[in-house]
Amino acid sequence: MTQFFTADDGLRLAYDDRGSGHPLLCMAGLTRNMADFDPVVDHFADRARVIRLDTRGRGQSAFDPDHGNYNLIREGQDMLALMEHLGLDKVSILGTSRGGLIAMQIAFGLPDRLHGVILNDIGPVIDTRGLSDIMGYIGHQPSYKTHAEAADRLPHAMAPGFANVARDTWLAHARALWDETPDGLANRYDPQLRQALLDQATDGALPEIWPLFDALAPFPLGLIWGENSTLLNADTVAEMQRRRPDMILGKVPDRAHVPFLDEPDSLAVISAYLEAVA
Repeated sequence: MTQFFTADDGLRLAYDDRGSGHPLLCMAGLTRNMADFDPVVDHFADRARVIRLDTRGRGQSAFDPDHGNYNLIREGQDMLALMEHLGLDKVSILGTSRGGLIAMQIAFGLPDRLHGVILNDIGPVIDTRGLSDIMGYIGHQPSYKTHAEAADRLPHAMAPGFANVARDTWLAHARALWDETPDGLANRYDPQLRQALLDQATDGALPEIWPLFDALAPFPLGLIWGENSTLLNADTVAEMQRRRPDMILGKVPDRAHVPFLDEPDSLAVISAYLEAVA
């Protein structure tokens, strides 16, 4: 059941808190929301307390009137505010894409708030191919009229990066991303996210953040990698493995950015991580 709390600047944010055991705080990607982590709830709520946040401007959280607040520092503060709201001193973070960047930021600046981290298709080097893909769609409404139509067309639109995906998975994906309206599907995020990205862009590339990744050294670490990802490339994964040979790695075939977290390889990483922190 979705609940709400108020950030320190007065914005109303949505979260979900269910299950029992080790606290696993799930942080979604740039335009995504807590629904991405439904498979985590389904498979692990008997082993972990699965907490999911809709970051400001996404899902059921309020849109920020100042799009400049759509940044990693502010969103990390919102995550910490949720921890305070729930009375949690430490959590493990399962961070998809942007959520993983927030996790590395917390490891670097506030390591005492972490048990460890699972990164979902993100690392300290962002491939410019993936950035180009993101700028191609962010802020634009989808062309699909219904969730059913999206589920039928997505296998072609997302090929060749994604293959062998069940229609039910595409349907769940469409419902997570878009609301069904009389005028067609609509994004479940603030369109001003696009302007926030443009304002924050410099030369079109993000700086490498290996020091933030290295800050994860004291912690258990997992990585879920879509082997066809355009955002996290094989060279970066290899260097992550070199620096962290103990990293729990799941290479997910037939997936690009990002795996759905229902794949056997994705679930195996989360399971192994929970065993490591038990």
